[in-house]
Amino acid sequence: MSSHIRRIAICTGGGDAPGLNAVIRAVVIAAVHRGWECYGIREGYNGILFPERFPEGGVFRLTRDKVRGIGHLGGTILGTTNKGDPLHFPMKMPDGTMKDLDRSDEILEFFAKKELDALVSIGGDGSLTIANALHLKGLRVVGVPKTIDNDLDKTFTTFGFDTAVGFATECLDRLHSTAESHQRVMVVEVMGRYAGWIALHAGIAGGAHAILIPEIPFDLDKVVAKILDRDSEGRMYSIVVVAEGAEAIHGQRAVLEPAEIGHAERLGGIGERITKVLEDRTGKDARVVVLGHLLRGGSPTSFDRLAAMRFGTAAVRALEEGQSGVMVALAFPNVNYVALEDVAGRMKGVPLDCDTLQTGRDMGISFGD
Repeated sequence: MSSHIRRIAICTGGGDAPGLNAVIRAVVIAAVHRGWECYGIREGYNGILFPERFPEGGVFRLTRDKVRGIGHLGGTILGTTNKGDPLHFPMKMPDGTMKDLDRSDEILEFFAKKELDALVSIGGDGSLTIANALHLKGLRVVGVPKTIDNDLDKTFTTFGFDTAVGFATECLDRLHSTAESHQRVMVVEVMGRYAGWIALHAGIAGGAHAILIPEIPFDLDKVVAKILDRDSEGRMYSIVVVAEGAEAIHGQRAVLEPAEIGHAERLGGIGERITKVLEDRTGKDARVVVLGHLLRGGSPTSFDRLAAMRFGTAAVRALEEGQSGVMVALAFPNVNYVALEDVAGRMKGVPLDCDTLQTGRDMGISFGD
């Protein structure tokens, strides 16, 4: 594929994550340095599919001035959405029913009309699945891995994860003192969808006494025993960290909203469910804290900022080298390229034989098994 490029576009899709703006800034600066023009697509692909929603323009020019001073900011200046999959776009039919339509050809037509040569797609599994589909239809695409959940395959880590774990750990640090003062059980629910990376890392770093993750179906009797053992030793409080996608043996995952056309199911509520059971079975006062979207906000850590900039500049280098259909990935000591088809539709869960999990076990943490 010819490496000649004059104009590229950038989009951010799915849930926001600390470091998105740092990627955008890095892509723009690296591209402008090569004499390319950059354009930002608002809210995933909505800037193309629904331009009337954006009086100032659904796709707009990104210059060095536009991205000056945004690297440390949370969120994304482009906006984002998790309900705008152009491959399965929810549209209301004349009879009132909803149907998902493939609108990806509209994106290809827009790129051709505006003479945009390539796309840098920043997102998680869903966004990169879309990016791969666009690549297979002939669009030149490079993906950048983004998710606080760290569940994307083929990369050591995703930007946003370190920031989320750091904040969750800080919250756990604060909860120890109040839990101990009131001799309570504190259940802390964290994001992560179907992977337990945030719960595992923050739980161990924050001194949790039990950690429940989707990869290990849990038995609450084991958690109750851990809490009562601590009480018998004179340690009258306990911290339990639970990933939103965790589920009990023979139980069901807690879902706030079922999947519908255009968006995936919304997880949540497992913390409240566990808190009620633990309070009943231990006889102790218990409280639940749901960190939720707090994990998505705020300034990225230095690690996430640097990772974001490395990913952004690597995406530009990949395009310059004539690459397409690849995702930039962190593989120590460098950033490399992996095929989008090897990432799309795949989830990286916590390996049951990983040393981080074993570290937790050696520290006496219960995983409910």
